[in-house]
Amino acid sequence: MASANPSIRLAIVDDHRMLLGALTEWIRQAADDIDMVAAVASWPELLAHPEFPVDVVLLDLDLKDNIPVSLKIQTLKSTGVRVVLMSTYSEPNVVREALNAGALGYLVKSEDAGMIVEAIRAARQGESFISTELDLALHASEGGGSPRLSAQERRVMALYGAGEPVKSVAYQLGISEETAKSYLKRIREKYRIAGIDVGTKVALRKQAINDGILVDTPTGASPV
Repeated sequence: MASANPSIRLAIVDDHRMLLGALTEWIRQAADDIDMVAAVASWPELLAHPEFPVDVVLLDLDLKDNIPVSLKIQTLKSTGVRVVLMSTYSEPNVVREALNAGALGYLVKSEDAGMIVEAIRAARQGESFISTELDLALHASEGGGSPRLSAQERRVMALYGAGEPVKSVAYQLGISEETAKSYLKRIREKYRIAGIDVGTKVALRKQAINDGILVDTPTGASPV
């Protein structure tokens, strides 16, 4: 479902041209609120592009140009551009470095198109979105406790835990029902890896209350 906000002006930087073409097509098909204004294979091409600066850049972490990713992120931030990084896989310390430098999103390239679109939308709003695989690696390296959820995951968990059906959750958040289901799957997987079972709606509601995501109101009431 498209956002009511103006179109998000997006640029993609990836030196694998086949993947660059595939990503461009996937995103165009998955979201009519994203305007693909640049798809380039190198960092210099991005900076020299006539449409730069854009709203969000989907940036390949593994560009073979010997320019530190932290410098790229800081350069983009200085022009008001939000950054979502892509990688085949990265160690937790690399993820932390990128997030500390100011990246808002971090995805593995195997992520489906719907989640890539959600990461781009989250970045436009200034919110974080980290691939489940990478987020779980971060969580495991930091010790136990409840997993970290993105702002959108917390919204989904609050609405669903408050008794809303998936279709209503999707409608209220302006996302498709399939995307809402994907969020619930991500949430449950994060808690499962953390050793917390939220497989049922009752268990998920209880955990949402425990984690301060949902106020303890009668089931069926909207969260405050």
